[in-house]
Amino acid sequence: MKPELLNANAIAGALRGGYWRVSVIDEIDSTQNYLRTSIPKVGDVITAEYQSAGRGRLDRTFTAAKSSALLFSFYVEPKIEIAQLGYLSLLVGSSVAKTINEITGSNNFRCKWPNDIVFGDHKVAGLLAEKFGNGVIVGIGINVSMSQAELPVPHASSIFLTTEKQIDRNDLLAKILNDLSSALTKWESGEDVVAFYRETSATLGKNVRVELPGGINVEAIAADIDSTGALHLDNGQIITVGDVIHLDSKLS
Repeated sequence: MKPELLNANAIAGALRGGYWRVSVIDEIDSTQNYLRTSIPKVGDVITAEYQSAGRGRLDRTFTAAKSSALLFSFYVEPKIEIAQLGYLSLLVGSSVAKTINEITGSNNFRCKWPNDIVFGDHKVAGLLAEKFGNGVIVGIGINVSMSQAELPVPHASSIFLTTEKQIDRNDLLAKILNDLSSALTKWESGEDVVAFYRETSATLGKNVRVELPGGINVEAIAADIDSTGALHLDNGQIITVGDVIHLDSKLS
């Protein structure tokens, strides 16, 4: 089945509240780079059919066949204390996981700390948050209709492969943005959004190895998340930056 093309009018027609403004581009080096160089305004969203230089955390490459993924970046300036800003990527991740679950009728898409969305032992989506000016640019890549042969790495999967459902990316993006604006409002109003992240976490309670900058590795149980987005281990350590591997599945 040939994927539908992204359509700015279809997306705009499904958005609520006027918070977001979505632009669609056929091919681009990176939606993240585009926003960074375009002097973005709050609520600007750029999505593309194909990225030639997509990347994730730690400058890892992110590749996807044309029209097989939902690739987009947006700019926001959360009205939140600076100390809490690190929670933004977790807020986005939990909101996106919730949206995918709702649109597929599943409850199995969950958040792997800090920036991935997984289905079981397979990564389906990832995101990258970068401080920019007075706000943050967040980039998201979701494997939507990828076949097994199109997957970039063995531990990846797609919405289609995990649920056998073909999702219209226009509908998916509009619902993600609608749900996300609601989540941002709750966060800015002081509502306990961390409790929701705990419910969607695939990492809490797991035996993990945290690979820290400088080549240091720590093995412990992931115990909790706090309002800054930090991961608390049962040995008392608090992790703000690091790669987490779930030791029971080797998911990294």
